[in-house]
Formats: sequence, C-alpha cells, structure tokens
Amino acid sequence: MGFKPPFAGIHAMAYALFDAQERLDRAAMRRQTELCLALGVHGMAALGLATEVSKLTQAERRTTMEWVAEDTAGRVPLAFTIFGSSVAEQIEQVHAAAAAKADWVILQPPMVGTFGALEYIRFFGRVADATTLPVAIQNAPAYMGRGLSAEDIRDLVSQHPNISLVKGEGAAVEIKPLIALTEGRLPVFNGRGGLELLDNLRAGCAGLILAPDTIDHALRAYNRFAAGDEAGAEAAYREALPTIVFIMQSIESLLCYGKRIFAARAGLTIHDRAPALRPTVFGEDLVKRHATQLGPYPSGI
Repeated sequence: MGFKPPFAGIHAMAYALFDAQERLDRAAMRRQTELCLALGVHGMAALGLATEVSKLTQAERRTTMEWVAEDTAGRVPLAFTIFGSSVAEQIEQVHAAAAAKADWVILQPPMVGTFGALEYIRFFGRVADATTLPVAIQNAPAYMGRGLSAEDIRDLVSQHPNISLVKGEGAAVEIKPLIALTEGRLPVFNGRGGLELLDNLRAGCAGLILAPDTIDHALRAYNRFAAGDEAGAEAAYREALPTIVFIMQSIESLLCYGKRIFAARAGLTIHDRAPALRPTVFGEDLVKRHATQLGPYPSGI
C-alpha cells in the first residue's frame, strides 16, 4: 500500500467475467487485468457496479480481491468498492480489502431502503473509522437511488479525515459544485462509462474510473488533455463517443453490451450470470459494429 491520494488518472473497474457454468473465470479475469495494465491505466479497481458486485457471494468478493491484487502486483494503485447492507458487513469487506493490500476503498451506500442524509453520514462514518485506508464515498443517486448533496459530503469529510476522495456518477455540471465547495481539497472521480470525459476534467475531476470497454481511448484523451493538447484529446474522445453512448443507456446495458464489446476486442467470450439483460440480435450486430470500429486493443498508448 505504497500509493497515496489523489490517485489521479484513468482507472479500470474490472468486469466480473464468468464461465459457461456462471462461475468466476480465473483466466479471463487475469487477461482483463493484464490487458488494462498493458494499456497504461493509472489504477485498477474491482467490485463496483461493473463488477456486478450484488451478484457475488462474500466468498466471491474476497476471491475477486485476491485475484485482481495478485495480477496488479502493486504496479498501480488498487481500489475495491465495498458493498454491504450493514455496517458490520462493510467493515468485514474493508478488512478483506486491506488484507488484499488495497491502496484505497470506495464505500457504496447500503442497498436496503432509502434514508435521509444523516443516516448515510453516520453509516459511512462508522465504516471509515474502522480502517486506516483512504476512503472514498460513491455518490451515484441516478444509478443507485441513494446519494448525498455536496454539503453532506463536505460535512462527512470534516468529521472523518480518512474520507479523502469521492467517486461520483453524475453530470459534469453536478460534479463542479462539489469540487468548488471543497475548494479542490477533495479529489473527485467520475465514471458513467466516460460520458463527458473531457468536461469532467475541465470541471476539476482528478480522473475517471471506467470499465475497460473503451478505456484505451479514455487514456489517450486523458493523456493528451494533461499534456495541454485539447484538440488531440477531443479527437481521441470523439472516436469512442458513439460506443460510449450505445453502452451507457443503463447499468444493465453496460453489463450486457459494454462487456461484450470489451470481450470482442480482447478475444474473450462472455457468459452472463442470471438474472441478466440478454442481448438482442440487433444488439449483437451493434456490438460487432462498434468493436470493429474501435479495433482490437493496442499494445500501448
């Protein structure tokens, strides 16, 4: 755990890859991590929405942590999203993440009921107090039906200093006030499959955490933007934008079509774990079209 916030850049959130019997596929998961690292991602992550964490058992979550940590081997910062319906369950997962040598953790709101901000502040605070790892709060009300305001997050951070990052899932115009309210002291990452990637960077985001379907284009756009080449960044982003729009119609669409575009580019086969959105014939045709337009993953950026 030698990396410290803000962990800037483009981080890959691993898909959960299953075999024909709907078991986690060790070889496919290794291929995914190795491919992301070869592309030059600035960090690895797992157990987020793209990892279908709610479909995994606690044992499978631990296995996923161990696999991704083993394959990352300390080369880039490593984060695990913490899923759980109670404080005790999330603390157990945080301790498992620390044992797997995570550099930071991302706390998801518990997916039981819908409560006021104070309840979530107390919940997150108790989990954060149980670890010395840097903690991020995942704030994704549009996808998860639960969330905190910028003011709520500011108050939470003031009470628990190891809460030192935010994983947002919102429009750039919604992210900007959070960054402004904390005066830039709280690194904010966005996701949303890369929608508004460059506008998120213009808003002040430290980076983005994305599934690997178009991550080579995200890396190219980020690196050019960071080098001051906005025109080049726009060109790189424009190449992937139609695919991002196709994929990001919903989380279910991401898991159905985004995962298949990733697999087509990586030379893998996708097996869904039920329940799942199944691809239509037209959807499969679009997957082939987008994967062909993007091409196979390059050997480097």
